Amino acid sequence: MSFESAVTFALAIFVFAITPGPGVFALLARGMSQGFRGCLPMVVGMTVSDVVYLILASFGLAALAQHWGEVFGVIRVAGAIYLFYLGWKLWRAPVALDDASSSSEIGSVWQGVLQGFLISASNPKVILFYIAFLPTFIDLGQLSASSLSLLVALAVIALLAGLSLIATSASRARRLFRSPGAQRGLNRGAGSLMIGAGAWLAAKG
Repeated sequence: MSFESAVTFALAIFVFAITPGPGVFALLARGMSQGFRGCLPMVVGMTVSDVVYLILASFGLAALAQHWGEVFGVIRVAGAIYLFYLGWKLWRAPVALDDASSSSEIGSVWQGVLQGFLISASNPKVILFYIAFLPTFIDLGQLSASSLSLLVALAVIALLAGLSLIATSASRARRLFRSPGAQRGLNRGAGSLMIGAGAWLAAKG
């Protein structure tokens, strides 16, 4: 892969990371309710999930997944239900005026990682993106370990940058709402956003 191709690949992944969808909406909701630090576990989980899909697509296993419509349908519906559940929890979340006190709002760090992983993994559009995207940059039939390592490294950097940008934006919006009433409204807005992400995922079958 040439330098120009590597840069283009990273930029494309970055744009893909910040493109509106269930994952971005879920991340915005978490950032609005818990701040930037609360977003980091979800960012890591979403990145890991995308990298898994990238590796599957690199080995050609994603083509087979296109014929597993029923399986991915179940995964998609389960992911949508999970997002509805998280949105409901945000609606009922107590007011917390600092990031540290709200850290238990949805769960621990590992729960946040798992949430991010499941939200991204439950969207079959992600793996379909990599199916169409990868062959434009590399010959998958001649894929070497070093080439795959480079793709993974570039994807991780681009995904972390893009998702962190979303998290930072949501966190800054959160700081504008410091009163209990504003925080309550923000939690409900974030919950609605999370529920909207679930509806988006459910409708994208």
